[in-house]
Parts: sequence; structure tokens; C-alpha cells
Amino acid sequence: MNTPFWTLGLLTALSIGALVWGLYGLWRQNLDPRQKALTQRLQAATASGPSGPSHEAEPTLKLRPKRLLSQWAWAERGLQTLPGVNAFDHFLLQTGLALSLAQALSGAAAWVLLALAMGASYQWPALLSLVMAALGPLVLVTFLQHRRTQRMGLISQALPDALDLMARSMQAGHAFASALHVAAKDCPPPLSHELRAVFEEINFGISTAQALQALAKRVASDDVRYFVVAVVIQSETGGNLAEILKNTAHLIRERQKIAGIVRVLSAEGRISAIILALLPFALAAGMSLLNPGFISRLWTDPMGLQMVYISLTLMAIGILWMWRLIQIRV
Repeated sequence: MNTPFWTLGLLTALSIGALVWGLYGLWRQNLDPRQKALTQRLQAATASGPSGPSHEAEPTLKLRPKRLLSQWAWAERGLQTLPGVNAFDHFLLQTGLALSLAQALSGAAAWVLLALAMGASYQWPALLSLVMAALGPLVLVTFLQHRRTQRMGLISQALPDALDLMARSMQAGHAFASALHVAAKDCPPPLSHELRAVFEEINFGISTAQALQALAKRVASDDVRYFVVAVVIQSETGGNLAEILKNTAHLIRERQKIAGIVRVLSAEGRISAIILALLPFALAAGMSLLNPGFISRLWTDPMGLQMVYISLTLMAIGILWMWRLIQIRV
């Protein structure tokens, strides 16, 4: 094997880390029981709103512009036939990037083809070519997941102050839509962009419940979902909306405070998980530099290759398991 072992180990480590992070993000978005329960409650509250599940609410949905998967019509028709395309496009929408589904898939496909072409030109081993080909899409998904998480964190941090501002505006005599507009002016982005979108949709003719439900879909945050559910339920049952917004802001602040305490207490576990995940690859790279003949049996001997494959599989399972242990939900 001409390629040094530490290069293959580094690429494999990056691939495993990106794969674990991407799988965790997809699990949290689609399979998390708490997310499912909150989504079902939001849909049920919206469906049983003042207008009910009648057909009168359907025309208002057409007022919202449709998100295009591609700027070309033939690519749009082709992408619509792919399974899971709407879920991934929804994931791109939550990142806040001006990136269409066709652009993301084109970039990933270009990287895969380039990696395979380079592997064939330089006669790389098949495993290294596959790792290089998979590294690009995994890094892309990891970057998008990080951008989505970062954006949701900024929105959650600014949301309590925005709710307090809306509550004070309503106590001063503003309607809910006007309070949204006031909060959108004074809040930092990206929350200001989302609140302004809700205000514009309401002014354009979309019902408040539908505009808030669209906000909950665009923003994958439990705090935003709590706010939406509280407003929708208040529209059904009545009550002092300003007081409800204040209580919701207090609840969100307490959750964020507890989450900060949990994050500090679990910092040692996260650092230990990172060290245990990187230690085998760092040790293999060091041994490859100090004594290449000793460790080269891992990729020159068939039994050594089997040991490497089994070890990488067990390491991926261990990393995923450690990551799940240190992720404490509040």
C-alpha cells in the first residue's frame, strides 16, 4: 500500500465522526419521541382551531410561495420522484442557507465523482477511494447539521426577550400581529427574519394558526414549538395572551438555565468521549511514523485488514453510544 496508514486513519476518523453526527441529527429530527409528541400536539391544535378542519382553510395555503428544489424545470420534476427529497429539503430550509436541494446534491455528486476519478488515476486502494468518495457528502451533512444547530441556538436565546417584548406591546394595546412586527424590529437575526415572515404571512391573508405552524416547521426548536402551541391553544380557549407569553418566556429561560447547568456538569464526559474516539487514530498515526514496519501488518496482512474493519465498526458503535450517553435532554 503506497498511501501511509495515518492518512487512511485520518480520513476514516473524519468519516466516522461526520456519520455519527449526521445520524444523530436525522434521529433527533425524525425519530425523537419528544419531537414527535410535540409535533402531533401542534398539528392537533391547529386542525381543531376556530376554523376547524374545513376546506375553507385550504386556499390560504396557496398564498405561501412554493419552495423550488431546482431552478430548472426538468430537474425539479426529476427530484420530486426521489424518496425522502421533501425531508432533506426541509432540513436545508432549517439551516437558513440560500442553498437549493439541486445545488447540495450536485456538489455532493461532483465530490464523489472527483474522488473516484482520482482514485482510479493514482491507483488508490478500493477502501481509500470509497472513504474519500463518502467523505464529501458526510462533511456536507455535518456542516449543514452544525449550521442548523447553531441557527436554532441563536433563535432560542433571543426568543424569551422577544416574547417579553410582545407581551408588553400587547399590554400597551397592540394586537398580536402588531406585537409580532414590533418584536421583529427589535430582535436580532435570525429570529427577527422568522417573526417578520410570520407577520407578513398574516398580513397577506394566511391565518395566524397556519403562519405559526409554518414557523414551527421552519425552526426546529422546542422553545419555538412551545410558543406556537401556547398561542394556538389560547386562540381556542381564550385567556390573557400577554400573560401566557410572559409565562412561556419564563419557562424557556428556566429550561435554558437548566440546560446550561447540565452542559457544564457533562463537560467531563464529552471531553472523555472525544479523547477515547481520537486516541486509537492518533496512536496508529504515531506508530506509523515511528515504526512503519510494525504497524504495516494491519493493512498488508488479510487478518490485519479484518481486524481493522472490525475495530472501526466497534468504534463507530462505541462513539454513537457515548454520544447518546452525554446528550441529556432538558
